[in-house]
Amino acid sequence: MTAELVRGQNHPLPGTRLEVRVSAAQPVVAGATLSDDRRKVRGTSWVAHPGAPTLPGLEVSRQAAADHRLAVDLDALPNDAHQVNVLLALPVGVAGPASFGAVAAPFVAVTGLDGTEIASYTLTDLTAESAVVALELYRRQGAWKVRAVGQGYAGGLAEMLTDQGLPQAQDLAATINEAVAQGLARSVAAPPPRPADEARVRATAQGHTAPGEGAPAPQGEPAAPHPVPPQPGPPAPGDGAPAQPGDGGPVNYTHPRRQTSAPPPPPPTVPTAAPGQPAQPVAGDATGWSLEERLYNQVWGMFEDLARTTAAYRSAVDFADSRREQELDKVLSDPRSRIGGAGDAARETARAKHGDLVDQARAALDRDLAQLAAEADVVEPALPPAFADWSSPVWHAYRAPMEIPMAVRLGGLHLPERPDLRIPMLVRLPLERGLWIDSGRSGSDSLADADTLRRLALDSAVAHAARLLAVYPPGEFTVHVIDPAGTGASALAPLVTSGVLDEPPAAGAAGTGAVLTRLTQRVDLLQMAVRGGVTSSLPPDLDTGEHLLVVNDFPHGFDDRAVTQLRYLADEGPAVGVHLMMVADREDAREYGPLLDPLWRALLRLTPVPDDHLADPWVGHAWTYEPPLAPTGSEVLHHVLAGVGTARRTGSR
Repeated sequence: MTAELVRGQNHPLPGTRLEVRVSAAQPVVAGATLSDDRRKVRGTSWVAHPGAPTLPGLEVSRQAAADHRLAVDLDALPNDAHQVNVLLALPVGVAGPASFGAVAAPFVAVTGLDGTEIASYTLTDLTAESAVVALELYRRQGAWKVRAVGQGYAGGLAEMLTDQGLPQAQDLAATINEAVAQGLARSVAAPPPRPADEARVRATAQGHTAPGEGAPAPQGEPAAPHPVPPQPGPPAPGDGAPAQPGDGGPVNYTHPRRQTSAPPPPPPTVPTAAPGQPAQPVAGDATGWSLEERLYNQVWGMFEDLARTTAAYRSAVDFADSRREQELDKVLSDPRSRIGGAGDAARETARAKHGDLVDQARAALDRDLAQLAAEADVVEPALPPAFADWSSPVWHAYRAPMEIPMAVRLGGLHLPERPDLRIPMLVRLPLERGLWIDSGRSGSDSLADADTLRRLALDSAVAHAARLLAVYPPGEFTVHVIDPAGTGASALAPLVTSGVLDEPPAAGAAGTGAVLTRLTQRVDLLQMAVRGGVTSSLPPDLDTGEHLLVVNDFPHGFDDRAVTQLRYLADEGPAVGVHLMMVADREDAREYGPLLDPLWRALLRLTPVPDDHLADPWVGHAWTYEPPLAPTGSEVLHHVLAGVGTARRTGSR
């Protein structure tokens, strides 16, 4: 059970390989210092920060982000290091709050590598402080403990490092701020030199090590999934990631129960570019314990970069527009200059200045977009199946996995400034919320008729279900389908004929009721076992895998009892591994009035056609979402489902 600490309270640590997770309402810089038995930092080599993110046994995020994951191996620390201090600071020289009193209280948690929380602490009562020591991990009589500190410093990083006995505190604080502002720790080569106000765009987060958060990120996250996460980050952009304005808040790209593996090998080096050519990025060169996690964080970082560089461009254009209007208003306010050559010259000068400002902003944007496009060209082919598009060759060599991945791709995201630059929309596993595949026309500019949209929505749902089945080990993920009127038989055929379903799609009132009753009873049983602490007493034949219920053509064929059960599954199911995927047109459910509003808010809305209905929680961009459909004429979906079906029947991988 998680220990919720208050300031000054400590708690024993059960192991030495840990993660420290940070969640904040605004991007923050996360770092750590090592202290000796006199609580002194012996030098800059004992400080992990964005410019030097790795120490023996310690790895921090390379950039400022709303969500971070700091990796700690206490056994690998230097022998004379007796304490790890987790530091948070607000970035300097970028737009944003100047003190923690102006933002929501940051939250930090110490977790095991399996995501299980050990202790957590909410940093309340901060006012004018711009830097804070959040936690201490300290050694006492051969055992390690964590203490909630919450000691803030109005003088920022320099004052905090000085207080820890570091003589070079001022210089190191300047180095850290410069590393954040310039994005020195990004996993790709820095773009050509540019003005400082443009460079701030690259001061982005690495997902949860670190999209991103929320990129993506993400959380994006969620920028990357939590500029636009995560906590999608990518992505992700996840935990912040794209949000649905007015439709249920931010998409969360993070999940506390992610699977991790051994610490990463030394990061690959960036190949040296030919003279005059930009350096090429390296796929998987972001922070993380495994290649999968590094790729996830890199996607999340791309998501954040795209969000922030686009925000900088749009802000510059808005400024140019505002300045032009002010200058034109000044000309028009003077009767002597409204007519004649002087007035025309003043207006032409204002327009020329506007054009120059916009051209400069566009040049900076194009430079950043070219860098991101080069990164995407390297990263996309390196993605594992769970992250890859259906067109990727990795699906043609599909084999059932042995472990659950940390995230799954649910589509792509792009902005109008560069439609061909698509960032994978990665969502953490297990899913924290269900999915609503919108079969209606609301919010969509598609010219498709209602019947076509319904068919595309179910095709999209089948593609999502197939991907989830494919990325889980055999027997770890079960799909149930409800098709009350049997209208989706053709679209559902790939799931039925491949043998990935334990039973045919349920039809009619009796079949619908049976499936819903069985799943609600499962949720009840698991919740009672978890809350009572008696999970070991569950029936031995109860499978512990995840379950997904795909519901087609809602609300047709559903009575009030079925609606209540669906709401219950949407609210309570994800916590115990039962997830909901609705294929529905919200307009068709208007007859229920506000009864179904909680259901829609509990689900992540996705569309079967490209639509700009997702927004990131950092700068509020409207991102165009593209569903993950297989290429036209491709048999990849059937091929993968056949492999899943074979693996389920034989138990092979």
